[in-house]
Amino acid sequence: MTEFSLTKSGSGEDAFLSVRDLKVHFPTQDGIVKATDGLSFSLERGKTLGIVGESGSGKSVSSSAILGLHSGSNAKISGEIILDGEDLLSLSEEEMRQRRGKDVAMIFQDPLSAMHPYYTVGNQIAEAYRVHNDVTKAAAKARAVEMLARVGIPQPDRRVDDYPHQFSGGMRQRAMIAMGLINDPGLLIADEPTTALDVTVQAQILDLLQDLQREFNSAVIIITHDLGVVAEMADDVLVMYAGRAVEYGPCKEILTHPEMPYTWGLLSSVPEVTGDTDAPLIPIPGNPPSLLNPPSGCAFHPRCPHRDKVADDLCKTELPELLPGGRGPGHTKRCHLANPDEIYQTEVLAEIAPDLVKES
Repeated sequence: MTEFSLTKSGSGEDAFLSVRDLKVHFPTQDGIVKATDGLSFSLERGKTLGIVGESGSGKSVSSSAILGLHSGSNAKISGEIILDGEDLLSLSEEEMRQRRGKDVAMIFQDPLSAMHPYYTVGNQIAEAYRVHNDVTKAAAKARAVEMLARVGIPQPDRRVDDYPHQFSGGMRQRAMIAMGLINDPGLLIADEPTTALDVTVQAQILDLLQDLQREFNSAVIIITHDLGVVAEMADDVLVMYAGRAVEYGPCKEILTHPEMPYTWGLLSSVPEVTGDTDAPLIPIPGNPPSLLNPPSGCAFHPRCPHRDKVADDLCKTELPELLPGGRGPGHTKRCHLANPDEIYQTEVLAEIAPDLVKES
């Protein structure tokens, strides 16, 4: 049986970005590390896709493949990454370099390590502009000042000559956003953009990203562990586990009617700000699997508390396909459970949010 395509239309042909059956494998002396194994999704301009999952689930590896950052490594990459009608995997390194930063850009997780300590912030932003535009240094610097002002840096004409260490964490992240957007890319990938920032600055950065997305009409992929960020930013959510998609759908649908036990675990481990502050969090038992020797069948089955509800040990022996869920259109899940929404509403919510069960 053909696995259901992870797109709204089923084919993703009208999408600005369409990733189809992406595999990123790393050969090692001990075997093949399947960091991403058959991933498919699509994204339209002006929309945001949130990719969530534990460390090692394949989130950042997939985004690096879109940017062509595995070139020069021993990674074996297959599938298709269609951006605005062009397969990025078919391009040479030089062709990909011309598109990186111009057509697709990335905001990295740690701006202090992503920015060079020996060059001013303005020089680094201006250089990103000059790579793709035939302009003078003065014109590039003026563009850098303009972008710093646009992302909310005070006194940008003066701060443009500061070094990264002279910026606070929130200001460095704003500078990285300015660098990522200086060439008006159609696709922006934000990898944990609010990590290590206090909650007030996090909210400012998220608001800034949303404002700039509306201004530039960019497609945005936001990679995060924080489901609060997803709820704030994303139109659609892709949940990854062991290099594969395990659930995908509209953000509201995923957060209110998840159908994969791994997604339940992620939601159960998030504190309820408006709920009982003394209520204990419910962590996912065990550890993420090795991508070198993943479990047979469903990769989540060793940690899944609901595997006994599936007959014939199917969770241990057969990998579930990614198929449409039982509720809204565009919602897909990789699970053998026959009635996941019923289990979630009657068992999981009763444990983590009993008030919601009473209201429903």
